[in-house]
Amino acid sequence: MKKNRFQFSSGITDCYFNGSFGQLARLAPPASTVIVTDQYVYKFHRKLFAGWNTIVLKAGEQYKVQATVDALIDQLISLKADRTTTLVGVGGGVITDLVGYTASVYMRGIRFGFVPTTLLAMVDASIGGKNGVDVGVIKNLVGTIRQPSFLLYDTSLLSTLPLAEWQNGFAEIIKHAAILDAPLFATLEKKELSYFQQNPSALRALIKRNALLKIRVVQQDETEQGNRKWLNFGHTLGHALENQYQLSHGQAISLGMMSAAALSNYYLKFSALDRLETLLARYGLPTRALYDLKKTIKVLTMDKKKAAGKISYVLLQKIGKPVLYPLRLDQIEKKLAKQ
Repeated sequence: MKKNRFQFSSGITDCYFNGSFGQLARLAPPASTVIVTDQYVYKFHRKLFAGWNTIVLKAGEQYKVQATVDALIDQLISLKADRTTTLVGVGGGVITDLVGYTASVYMRGIRFGFVPTTLLAMVDASIGGKNGVDVGVIKNLVGTIRQPSFLLYDTSLLSTLPLAEWQNGFAEIIKHAAILDAPLFATLEKKELSYFQQNPSALRALIKRNALLKIRVVQQDETEQGNRKWLNFGHTLGHALENQYQLSHGQAISLGMMSAAALSNYYLKFSALDRLETLLARYGLPTRALYDLKKTIKVLTMDKKKAAGKISYVLLQKIGKPVLYPLRLDQIEKKLAKQ
């Protein structure tokens, strides 16, 4: 089992990009491990969990809240989990967020790792150490930054994903290309979603490329004091829309990227607005929607990136060249009202 080791300021993460679930026991001994998954993953892959201490949670962003963490901790206590226990999240972004956060606070921190089961989790959510819960409609308001001990990738787990979950993942892949990898952006323009679904080697290469893009940014700025903020492209407005309108993460971020691109065009003369819109639509993602702008701006008042009355908004000078641009909420509202 080939290992790629990455050093972060807060710890080391071992990534196994071409692994399989069957290898998990080599990373986390079953006798001292508790797996946390959700009801859908458990339903489709029940046989994988035989012989493991397994906690099954309800699925969905609406359960990514403190009450779920409290219930999870109660179950860990019942299982007599201690400081030698490894917690393993097997699932998508909701599971990785909940497990990483719980492992960071249970007994002041226990070992944890992830087996991501969605494309979104493989290229984004499981990487970088951000773990947390939502508060009301505010995404990820409470949480920690702590790196998993390992990430085990088994792309065969993607076979049960519905189309919407593939589209969710491609929203983050397109985001990475837009801010960090212009050649990848051009490649995506020549392909389509079905190509990657039908070509396992191309899919594995795409996942690894995106994971490495994010890992390198996080290694340089783990606590998001500078360039890690680039990864928030599309997420400022996107997060404000996601819970408010019960959108999927990919749908919300796609709309957020289009709004950020419009702001980029206005303030930085960004000229690839049409290219971005065409690419998002090519992968089944929305580019326009009606929503209550004033209500959404109100949600932004609690955005974690807001300081001194301004939000450090991620805009694009060109594909592959992001910039942090401080904007007042009234500036954002005025421009987006004309979209």
